[in-house]
Amino acid sequence: MAHSFALDVWGWITNLPPFSQWRTNAMSLCICTMPSASESSQPSMNLSVVKNPQTQPSYVTFSIFANYRVPISLWTSKPVHLRSKTQQSLDEQEILELFVDIVNWVLRYGPDKKLSFRFPGAQIHGNLKDVFNIVFLSLAFLVCIYEAPRDLRCGCLGSLRTQLTGPECRNAAKTLVRMLGANLEDQWMQAMNLAVTNWIVELQSSHHSFGVPSPLFSYALSATGLWKVQLYCPVIAMSMEDPAVSTQDERLLFSLNYQQLEGVVQLAYKTIRRDNWIDVEVKVDNIRCDVDSLVSETLMTERGYGSEEKHFPSRIKLQITPMQQSDVLSVSVSKSSDNPMHEFGIEKGIEGSFDPPNSFGLKASVSESLTLAMKPWKFEQSVHGNTANLNWFLHDGVNGREVYSSKPSKLSLLQPRAWFRDRYSTVYRPFTKQGGVIFARDEYGDSVWWKVCGATIGKTMDWEIRGWIWLTYWPNKQRTLHSETRWLEFRECLQLSL
Repeated sequence: MAHSFALDVWGWITNLPPFSQWRTNAMSLCICTMPSASESSQPSMNLSVVKNPQTQPSYVTFSIFANYRVPISLWTSKPVHLRSKTQQSLDEQEILELFVDIVNWVLRYGPDKKLSFRFPGAQIHGNLKDVFNIVFLSLAFLVCIYEAPRDLRCGCLGSLRTQLTGPECRNAAKTLVRMLGANLEDQWMQAMNLAVTNWIVELQSSHHSFGVPSPLFSYALSATGLWKVQLYCPVIAMSMEDPAVSTQDERLLFSLNYQQLEGVVQLAYKTIRRDNWIDVEVKVDNIRCDVDSLVSETLMTERGYGSEEKHFPSRIKLQITPMQQSDVLSVSVSKSSDNPMHEFGIEKGIEGSFDPPNSFGLKASVSESLTLAMKPWKFEQSVHGNTANLNWFLHDGVNGREVYSSKPSKLSLLQPRAWFRDRYSTVYRPFTKQGGVIFARDEYGDSVWWKVCGATIGKTMDWEIRGWIWLTYWPNKQRTLHSETRWLEFRECLQLSL
């Protein structure tokens, strides 16, 4: 399938004239321009390639610069060495060296400066052009945020961001994350989301009314028997349930803003052929949701209140829908709506004491305590038409209310032993030690079945996985009355061969 990138850097490099035909030692390509009333005076951000034929060995360098009357250098690549002085163009191996250099530059903009990427070689076939283009767009986006003059930054970021989030980048992004591997993928997204966070903080500080394309990055993969959706989003860019909620505590804002949400949805599926129909069974394999810091713990402690003062997952909702509705005969769920019994525990105690030896008095007191056992996370299944709904709700351990849709009392926010205080270290915590949640097959493996008509045997069926994730902040260690809830929505399509 052909992809049309507005900025085709791969095509520009591979179609450069032979070096001997250059009139000067440099050639350039416009990356983006700043909107201006006079086109002749538009500043721009350009990519240039410079040949150095007099050196031994000969090499070329690539650079990004702000094209003012006096150009401003923003980024320069490592030298790409040529095989000989008579070489007329770059071959694929030399372009791959540039590709690896660009990937490593992007990773250096993240919190871990020691990471290194090596090209996986034979593991990647085809689509390298689009992967190169999306990698260069990512670098240009970061360079624009961190290095470009303010007026050029404001004009170019929107254009670069639109290209990065456009539909033509989706397949290239899937190939890129497979090349990076899971660990470098996470670091790549930290670098990108840190830049987005800094950009939004800058806009907010200038009271700029902005509307940028959603910074949510998600992709879906289908393997044998498994559907997987991976998503990343900077917390600062998630929608607020109550936009009027705010705090003036700069250190608290830093801790809350410089985090990213990472979510994984893994659903196990199988098809079973019957006499006149097909059963499609889908069950939860793993649902994982984490909120991770975008900066080092040192910086988080210096400018914020530490990485433990952050949002936590409070609700997750999934919708699974077969897109060919006419082929579906019925849908069934395996978990009944439950009305669990409350487990009450009553403890009684008697305390007594004798008065001094010269007295015959006896003092006694009776105490009674009442405990209520309640599970913090509740899982529900429901059906609407042919859509299966899976819901996980977090409840307050004191009054049993849903956390994402309720406000805590001011008294509970200030109590040092409130249920959500010290929430990442107490033994009764509803989260992992790192502050995330995991819903695995052992506890949430209830299946959903679709009965599909037999005429679909041998065909491919499209399925939509749509989801919402809510994150809530209640104080953890700090004494503050601030609380808030944010949310995002994602949607991915997958295929199933019947």
